[in-house]
Amino acid sequence: MYRDAYSHFARAPAAGSPLVFAFHGTGGDEHQFTGLIGQILPDAGIVSPRGDVSEYGANRFFRRKAEGVYDMTDLAARSRKMAEFIGSHRDANPGAPAYGLGYSNGANILASVLFEAPGLIDRAVLMHPLIPWTPEPNPALGGRKILITAGRRDPICPLPLTEALVAYLESQGADVHLVLHDGGHEVRQEEIDAVAAFMTAR
Repeated sequence: MYRDAYSHFARAPAAGSPLVFAFHGTGGDEHQFTGLIGQILPDAGIVSPRGDVSEYGANRFFRRKAEGVYDMTDLAARSRKMAEFIGSHRDANPGAPAYGLGYSNGANILASVLFEAPGLIDRAVLMHPLIPWTPEPNPALGGRKILITAGRRDPICPLPLTEALVAYLESQGADVHLVLHDGGHEVRQEEIDAVAAFMTAR
């Protein structure tokens, strides 16, 4: 049941390879990052859900009231649903390490799942996340490997909030790496390079 909670792209991993969960940005779909993951980790499995919230026709993973103002009740419910979806696909691929990669709205749902259920994801990439609240303490984040990428001049995800997220994760003992570029909300090559290095590191 939970494995089909979203319309999604799925491909099983080769033996010994990770299973990568990919989460698109607002207006994207389940194919947004499949090509990139395939280039970085050709033998990896991929599970990429399509957001089930429509904002004027654009796919999202949870509702918001305005730019940067989230419907926190909706976010909590949809984070639980996503955690169940991730868990069911992990169960279907026993032994495969689980990686997560999300951009913008996709990074936000991935981060929200991490806050509540850190054990679901072994290694996470949050590209241009916006977390406009302080999550509750969770010692289970200790040792979790997390890469955050962002633009210093991002008008959607202001740098102070990115730095606050890094500080929170570090305070919980997570192993956090931050990569910044001088632009805005766009994904730049140095981010892609950092993601590739992070996801292929031994």
